[in-house]
Amino acid sequence: MREVTVFPAAMLLLALLSLSLSTAAESGIRLEGEAAENIRARLQAVRPDLPLVGLEPAPVPGLYAVEFEDGSVFYATEDGRYLIAGDLYEITDDRFVNRSEDLRARHRAEAIANLPKEDMIVFAANSEQRGVVTVFTDVDCSFCQRLHLEVPELNRNGVEVRYLAYPRAGVGSASYDRHVSAWCASDPQTAITRLKAGEPIEPRTCDNPVAAQFELGRELGVRGTPAMYLGDGRYLPGYMPAAELLKELGL
Repeated sequence: MREVTVFPAAMLLLALLSLSLSTAAESGIRLEGEAAENIRARLQAVRPDLPLVGLEPAPVPGLYAVEFEDGSVFYATEDGRYLIAGDLYEITDDRFVNRSEDLRARHRAEAIANLPKEDMIVFAANSEQRGVVTVFTDVDCSFCQRLHLEVPELNRNGVEVRYLAYPRAGVGSASYDRHVSAWCASDPQTAITRLKAGEPIEPRTCDNPVAAQFELGRELGVRGTPAMYLGDGRYLPGYMPAAELLKELGL
């Protein structure tokens, strides 16, 4: 079973425009010239604090993809007068292809690739590694517990499972404390397995990445757990049996 949350485009735009963030570095901008200057100038004239991080030509002539720090993607006309909220789909011979998701996936892949592996709880492949799944997990989530039962099968098929903490109750909650105890345990793999089986573990604390991982999950758009990400940034929301996940990985 998968949980998918859909936000109307107007709500997304309203949420974005209500942000009060400092201007981010424009290191991700991949477009120069008159159109880029028009779009940047229009956005900054109205809201100079909008965290613009990406700007590049869209697949549709005359439109440009505008990416913000929270991963939202909008489309602007080359004169910068119009900003379009919503995903851009290409109609191929046999299906609809979400081209906005391509940009979001790239952003997610880069963010996850930059995470230190030692900050994760990792269940390595039993033999040659053939794939990696990074999972934002909540030890108290029933679907996360079901997914954890699939981990041995994934490991047997060469898939490494990397857990990131996402206590849905939030930082400072009792659930958050359980996550910290797992990440701080001398044997994190055993600790998280016990928690997911409903068993208590010794309360512990240490310098840990739980709060930072929770915040990253929010930035990447995690709305429920488990939230799985593949190496190319593809997002697989909700529980998925090992056999289905292996197909997604092409194994």
